[in-house]
Amino acid sequence: MDGGINKENPEVRLRAFRAIDEPETCALFIEGHTKVLTSIGVTKVSYSKNKWVNNPAVFVMVVESLDRKRVFGGARVHVSGGTEFLPIEMATGAIDPEIYNLVWKFAKYGTGELCGLWNSREIAGYGVGSIFLIRAAVVIAHQIGLQSLFALCAPYTVKPVQTVGMELEDSIGNNGTFYYPKLDLIATAMLLKDVPELTKAHPEEKAAIIKVRENLNTVRTEELRGKKIVIHYEAKIPNLDQWDLKQTIINAEKNLLSAKVTKKEWDFI
Repeated sequence: MDGGINKENPEVRLRAFRAIDEPETCALFIEGHTKVLTSIGVTKVSYSKNKWVNNPAVFVMVVESLDRKRVFGGARVHVSGGTEFLPIEMATGAIDPEIYNLVWKFAKYGTGELCGLWNSREIAGYGVGSIFLIRAAVVIAHQIGLQSLFALCAPYTVKPVQTVGMELEDSIGNNGTFYYPKLDLIATAMLLKDVPELTKAHPEEKAAIIKVRENLNTVRTEELRGKKIVIHYEAKIPNLDQWDLKQTIINAEKNLLSAKVTKKEWDFI
């Protein structure tokens, strides 16, 4: 296999891991994501320095060739309480500082954010970026103990995240919307409030998520709009015995306090 996609019988691996465990794969993720952002004119975002690679509260999903030589897409789940604020906080905090209180409301029980969702043109049309990685993010969130999950969505990802149970969070920004990552693009704040139960998810999406939850490492033939793709799921996160959600929640409260101090400094200035 040359690491490319067989258009007639596409077959890929969807794999999850903690960012700090695989710096080389994170580098491939960054390279691919940067190309996609550049292609739509986005050259600067709030977390463009990619400090997340060293954040112990970041979990990564990649869609890769079976020989692991190519990464065709990916997404991340950042947990509140890591070494950085959530991307949604970094993106919108200066515009609406209320985001910090909102995140903490959910962080005290375990919350995170689905972010960095992308797929290359090579694999476009198979549903990797539009639904399968979103489902996987919900699976990962459940596996690491989260009760809720935020997302700051481009217009084309609002409907897909709604299918897994996310709802508009209109308490921040302009009824939940912000100009981000640049002034001619709109981002919408979305929130999945019940990762374990998925009460607002579409029945078919809930069923698909639960199937992967029950068998984290499995092979499934997925189909979207008549196009099929074989996905080798490796959603079981290695080294999860080293993950401490309780400590991360304690750190999240510290982050909230530091945000409030910063806000006071802004108000003074």
